[in-house]
Amino acid sequence: MQNTVYTVSEVNRYIKGLIQGDPCLRDIWVAGELSNFKHHRSGHMYFTIKDSSSALRCVFFRRENSRLRFLPADGMDLIVHGTIAVYEPDGVYQLYVKEMEPAGMGSLYLAFEQLKARLAGEGLFRPERKKKLPFLPRKIGVVTSPTGAALQDILTTIRKRFPHVQLLVVESLVQGAGAPADIVRALELLNRRDDIDLVILARGGGSLEDLWAFNDEAVARAIAASRKPVISAVGHETDFTIADFAADYRAATPTAAVAAALPSLDELLRHLEQLRERAALAIQRRLQQEKQLLDYTVTDRFFRRPLQRLERSREELARLQAALRQGIVRVLQIKGMQLQTRIEQLESNSPLKIMGRGYSFCRDEHGTIIRSVRELKVGQPLQLSFKDGRARCRTEAVEEEPLVGER
Repeated sequence: MQNTVYTVSEVNRYIKGLIQGDPCLRDIWVAGELSNFKHHRSGHMYFTIKDSSSALRCVFFRRENSRLRFLPADGMDLIVHGTIAVYEPDGVYQLYVKEMEPAGMGSLYLAFEQLKARLAGEGLFRPERKKKLPFLPRKIGVVTSPTGAALQDILTTIRKRFPHVQLLVVESLVQGAGAPADIVRALELLNRRDDIDLVILARGGGSLEDLWAFNDEAVARAIAASRKPVISAVGHETDFTIADFAADYRAATPTAAVAAALPSLDELLRHLEQLRERAALAIQRRLQQEKQLLDYTVTDRFFRRPLQRLERSREELARLQAALRQGIVRVLQIKGMQLQTRIEQLESNSPLKIMGRGYSFCRDEHGTIIRSVRELKVGQPLQLSFKDGRARCRTEAVEEEPLVGER
């Protein structure tokens, strides 16, 4: 029996035909854990899904994965949908993915959590970045759909709450693929105006898919970059979007947004009336206090007999002046006696008084006092100082002779 020999290409082509001919493998859903994920610069994604005992190679081409809402990562539990086929050059079968969903949660919810975590990590939601809402804005910019219920809620609430405020409505898509870019355009337009004090970004309720434009990264960054304070009023009270975290204030509903932006005119007028009453009472109390002080002053004895009070003060001043003069005289007398004593002590120790008894002293030609005969030289010029003058002389001889106490 003769054996047929096939080429490798023929074998791979044959196996490819078998696999592609199986209708189950042409439209298959597979669950597993993602591993070895690589996002190539071409845009294609290459990875493996595995369970406890097996692994399956997968490829997710760019034209299909461009619609993916979340970013895959190793360790995720996934459900993937596609076609199993053979890659002939390598003889390897793999799953060509068309759709991918996280197991146990929707892709939109996962994308929401991933973007929220990334922007929070950048500090985009930090409380210190939030701008304070103005107390009474003169003009409010509203970004919303002109046909939506949110705009009607805002207009109705403003008419009831503070009808005098000016409103500028910038129409924008709030749902669909073009909505994020339209919202960013509207925010930038309002930020270029100097007459806008506050911006309200509003939309009525809906599903996660309906509200997805407000979970867009570009919208979140435009809100965070806004020079004007932004109130996010998207969906119902239980709905949360990325725009809510990026905004300076999150309102549960468009109606709540107006309540946060504007005081009630009736409440404001009541408050002003209370302040007026408090001010009137304060003025009345102050006038009463001043009247009491004036009555006390008028009835005081000093004001009833002022000349008598002045006369007593004059007598007291004269007494103090006399005491001051006596004190000064006593001090001067004591200081004079102390000075005289010092003068007598100085005179008793004065060199002139000693020289009056016949003493003199000798200096050399430079004026240095000669204290010993040993400092003299024969022929040296000298100056002798007496009580009443000086004499110039020259040394003829030096004779050293001990004092009486030294013999």
